[in-house]
Amino acid sequence: MVEGRGNPDLDIGLEEAKAIIAEGTPSELVAGKKVLVLTPDATRTCPLPRLITAVKEVIGSRAKRLDFMVALGSHHPLDDEQILELYGISPQRKAEEFADNLFLNHRWDLPDTLTKIGTISEEEIEKISGGLFREAVDVDINRAVFDYDLILILGPVFPHEVVGISGGNKYLFPGISGGDSLHFFHWLGAVISCWKTIGRKNTPVREVVNRAAEMVSVPRHCICMVVGHGADQAEVSGSLAGLYVGTAEEAWSRAADLSTKMHIRYKDGPYHTVIGRAPEMYDELWVGGKVMYKLEPVVAEGGKLIIYAPHLKEVSSTWGAYLEKVGYHVADYFLKQMDRFKDVPRGVLAHSGHVKGLGTFENGVEKPRIQVILATGIPEKMCRQLDLGYMDPASIRVEDYQNREDEGILFVDHAGEVLHRIRGEE
Repeated sequence: MVEGRGNPDLDIGLEEAKAIIAEGTPSELVAGKKVLVLTPDATRTCPLPRLITAVKEVIGSRAKRLDFMVALGSHHPLDDEQILELYGISPQRKAEEFADNLFLNHRWDLPDTLTKIGTISEEEIEKISGGLFREAVDVDINRAVFDYDLILILGPVFPHEVVGISGGNKYLFPGISGGDSLHFFHWLGAVISCWKTIGRKNTPVREVVNRAAEMVSVPRHCICMVVGHGADQAEVSGSLAGLYVGTAEEAWSRAADLSTKMHIRYKDGPYHTVIGRAPEMYDELWVGGKVMYKLEPVVAEGGKLIIYAPHLKEVSSTWGAYLEKVGYHVADYFLKQMDRFKDVPRGVLAHSGHVKGLGTFENGVEKPRIQVILATGIPEKMCRQLDLGYMDPASIRVEDYQNREDEGILFVDHAGEVLHRIRGEE
């Protein structure tokens, strides 16, 4: 049974959110229990402070203990101050209202924080992947979850390049996982391609994620948010258009249905030039690549996609050395010469292929479908080394790209969360 409601015109306030959470969370599920809440980091738009307060007041009043963990996936860790800012908790509230709560980072980069809970067999992987892979995948998870009686997943739902639609069990895998499973999830999505995955509920990666979640012995409960959009429907806002509470599968499914209605914009035809302005929350290309993922389907073959983000000055604080070495290439480039890249984590290859987009690699010649250009704080020399195009961001006047769709030019503000597609190519 799932409690909740959703409508594109809604903005569910604190009191209604508390009521939905209370109705969807049986008392016996949390009473006297130690509860760990998994949340997104700062790379997702959502009214997280509102929901943190609601969870604290509803769940915290019944639970024996209530702690919070940022499900970073492969993103860089946050310090204590950043976590409190993310949650909208002032120093005074931390000292008083949240004095008994722990605020944790998932440290996927520290092997000692992880524990193996099982293995997805090579036969299962072969079946799920449609024969693309035949290999056993070990499943690791943050060992801290076993200090709790309940995992409460709290996060928004959006179209996603790797899993199809984000949220739900994705907050476990790869949210608080690591090792081979983290890299396998991403590489599987890249080989299938973002084009065939993003915005779709039922995908092979989602099936792998759900299979891994079955191995977690700690009970799970889920609160899924669907974020509202701005007046022009081309970007998201901080409003809460949907809130669903129930099992990680059922609550996510309801939220995903609403997300596909709200977070996909359809266009009548492709554009030769698409420019997406990345929001400040994308502070490195590792996450800023989402601009490409959400806009690639509306770029005409041979066209160009410009990631406009003057504030973005780094490729990746964690994976940058690998990316500077291998560059950005279509997935086929890696698939046909994997021996060359056996020492590079497959999650890095996946990110590279996703940002470069569709394309081929035949007879030693790489042919990307479109040109990806960075208009960021990353220097031109580095862009060339990465095999990406370069534009001086200071040379760009946004008004020169706006309102020119009839000329084949599309400008999208706050790009990276709303998926754009050509009508009829669902």
